[in-house]
Amino acid sequence: MDQMTWPEWKEKVAAGAPILIPVGSTEQHGPQLPLGTDVVIPRSICQRVAPAIGAIVAPAIAYGYKSHPKSGGGQAFPGTTSLDAHTLALVIHDIVCDLGQHGARRIALINGHFENAWPIVEGLNLAMRDLKRDGITDMVLLRLELGDFLYPETLTRIFPNGFPGTELEHASLLETSLMLALSPDLVRQERIPTDGPAKFPLYDRLPFDQTLVPPSGVLADARGSRAEIGEWMLRDHEELVTKALREGFGLS
Repeated sequence: MDQMTWPEWKEKVAAGAPILIPVGSTEQHGPQLPLGTDVVIPRSICQRVAPAIGAIVAPAIAYGYKSHPKSGGGQAFPGTTSLDAHTLALVIHDIVCDLGQHGARRIALINGHFENAWPIVEGLNLAMRDLKRDGITDMVLLRLELGDFLYPETLTRIFPNGFPGTELEHASLLETSLMLALSPDLVRQERIPTDGPAKFPLYDRLPFDQTLVPPSGVLADARGSRAEIGEWMLRDHEELVTKALREGFGLS
């Protein structure tokens, strides 16, 4: 989208092109991955699926809801730059409303940051309410969490001893493998840590005991990451996300 002229954008949208918005974060991802990992991954998935459905990929939302210690290591790590939930919801509201006012009728948010889920829901609900108030009643809005779009067989293949869960996979085997497949030049493989996995209580206590988080910020085990695993995941993501978008938007 950011490389199109406005007449080009207008023409594609008038012809029914969906808009895909990658949503990520600027958050620590251990000593081996860049702060922008949660942007690189959903943006890449959007770019891969867009041609199949004639979609436009909007600029990514590069700041996400605050990093939580049990799913992202927490705000204590330098460089982690986050938004309040309400702020993120309003950013999403404003973007979606503007796109709707300019003629977009199919918009999907592709989320790559675990903590963003509910602020995205709130932003979309607010946008739908206000667009209806303004007389725009034919919008279709979708939210996709990338972690949901993997075949169970793929997870079993990657984790024959059991999947540790999306939360603990922060900056671990899955994300490191995806980045090795997408942007190997951004991965410092020699810095993959060995201080995990994290062991958290089932409850939250404030103030949080930051010593429960491995010093590296990696919550599970990133050792064994390889581009081949990332390619398995990318194939799943591309196939399943495309299928979901076709279904959700009613595309043939």
